[in-house]
Amino acid sequence: MIKKGIVYCYTGSHYRVKSEGQFYDCRIKGKFRIKGIKSTNPVTVGDKVLFKIESDRTDIMGVITEIEARHNYIVRKSVNLSKQIHIIASNIDQVFLMITLKTPPTFPAFIDRFLITAKAYEIKTVLVFNKIDCYNPRELIEMRSLKAVYQKIGYDCHEVVATDGNTLDGIQKTMTQKVSIFSGHSGVGKSTLINTLSPGLDLKTANVSDQHEQGQHTTTFSKIFDLEGGAKIIDTPGIKGFGVVDIEKEELSGYFTEFSVLKKDCKFNNCMHLNEPQCAVKAALEAGEIAQSRYNSYLQLLEDDVLYR
Repeated sequence: MIKKGIVYCYTGSHYRVKSEGQFYDCRIKGKFRIKGIKSTNPVTVGDKVLFKIESDRTDIMGVITEIEARHNYIVRKSVNLSKQIHIIASNIDQVFLMITLKTPPTFPAFIDRFLITAKAYEIKTVLVFNKIDCYNPRELIEMRSLKAVYQKIGYDCHEVVATDGNTLDGIQKTMTQKVSIFSGHSGVGKSTLINTLSPGLDLKTANVSDQHEQGQHTTTFSKIFDLEGGAKIIDTPGIKGFGVVDIEKEELSGYFTEFSVLKKDCKFNNCMHLNEPQCAVKAALEAGEIAQSRYNSYLQLLEDDVLYR
């Protein structure tokens, strides 16, 4: 019997698929590969799949035989296999990138890499500035200055305290009938926020390490949770580093919103916004119309050679 379902989680080579309100433990058929995608995980959370029930097996209830076309997905570079990618999740409506100024710090370069990747795969990103109750007046000003950089270029931003449901109303309203990801470094409060939205889930949380101000991994693999109102949350492991893939260097400036609107005013059509004369982007940077942190991220992406196919 062939069924359709959605992959809700996977560990190693085992996949938990939901179909018509019931969960099935599945495996993939042989050396399953997606054409054109060199990834460490051919099947991922959020995939819509066809699977075959194996009635004669007691340990495995189904075999995934086909993946329906993904309308999007979000990836990161594989840690150990630099020529491959790891697909975090697929078929996503929006991603909430959680940001903290400290414990642990989220740097602009990380935010920009994430935003570029999400934009490349046409996924709406909402920025969530968490732990605002932990900041002193100077830090609060610093956080709001960073927030203003992204509001100026069109990103929705929220200031929240993950344990305070009163600060989460705006986020909750945007989640209705949508598949959402909460992502960011370990320790920024993803699982805590999800627990506040839906206490019944009781996701595991842990304190941030005092020694290195880094979060401890409490989510070890991506998993979908169903919430009231038809909302679905994909909880993902904390990300220590984020690499941009599948973008040519010549295309990079097009993924910086404020750069792309100015490019038409550059003297040269192929302007890289480095040392070319009459560059509209450099002129806007010098005039303070473009944030220095954003331009620094652009330069770093070019210099680090993280763009590849």
